[in-house]
Amino acid sequence: MATTSTETLLQEVIDREAIRTLPVRYCHCVWQQDLDGYVNLFTEDGSMSTNDPILPRGQGRKELRQMIGEGLDTMKPRPFIHNHVIELLGPDQATGTCYVEVRLLRDGKKWLMAGWYNDEYAKVGGEWKFKSRQITIDSFAPVSESA
Repeated sequence: MATTSTETLLQEVIDREAIRTLPVRYCHCVWQQDLDGYVNLFTEDGSMSTNDPILPRGQGRKELRQMIGEGLDTMKPRPFIHNHVIELLGPDQATGTCYVEVRLLRDGKKWLMAGWYNDEYAKVGGEWKFKSRQITIDSFAPVSESA
C-alpha cells in the first residue's frame, strides 16, 4: 500500500477547503448582487446551465454577467448551499456536488426551488474556480402564504 506524504495530505485539505468556499462565495455574491465577484468565481470560459430548457444559460464571463444580472433585480434569488461532496481528480482539477434551496420571487409571489449543482472546478493561477455549474432542479413551487 502506497503512503501519502504529509505535505500531499495537507495540500488536499487546503484544496478541499478552497473548493468548499466557492459555492458559499457564489451564494454571497448573489445575495449581495456582486456581479464582479460572481463572474470572477468562474474560469474565463466557465459555464452555467440547468436541466430546465426555459431557464437561461451562459458561457464565458460576459454571458454569465448578463445572465445573472437580468435575474437578480426581478427574482431576488436567495440561495442556500448544503452537503458539499468533492472529488479531487488532480492538483488542478476536481468535481463536486452540492445541494441548494433557493427562495425567490416570480410573478410577484414567493417561490421555493430545490435541487443540486454538479460542478467542475479548475485551479487557475493557484486559485480554484468554477469550470462549469450544472443545476438540476428537483422541485420548484410557490410558497403558501399561510405556511
